[in-house]
Amino acid sequence: MKTALLEKVEQSQLKEKAPDCRVGDSVRVHVKIKEGDKERVQVYAGTVIARDGGGANETFTVRRISFGEGVERVFPVHSPYITKVEVERSGMVRRAKLYYMRKLTSKQSRLKEVQE
Repeated sequence: MKTALLEKVEQSQLKEKAPDCRVGDSVRVHVKIKEGDKERVQVYAGTVIARDGGGANETFTVRRISFGEGVERVFPVHSPYITKVEVERSGMVRRAKLYYMRKLTSKQSRLKEVQE
């Protein structure tokens, strides 16, 4: 139950052009990183395994393998620190959450690509 005031404040926080990525997509997320007084953009590439929430609280989880270790990172969709989300390829999945990917190894974890 949100009041009209809360909804109005939340609407002002939303991005006009939210990233259009779905579960199963291989993405490259460009993230602003502040180090002292400098600011740079770092790319985090991986597979989207989950989308959660709604409105200003919406997030998506990206998983990748780094030096043989699985790493997951949760990004808020409407965060000002996300400059761009590039979809490299779209995977065909039948689940809303791909948590089973945590148990799979390299070749097993490949998803079929959507033929458009």
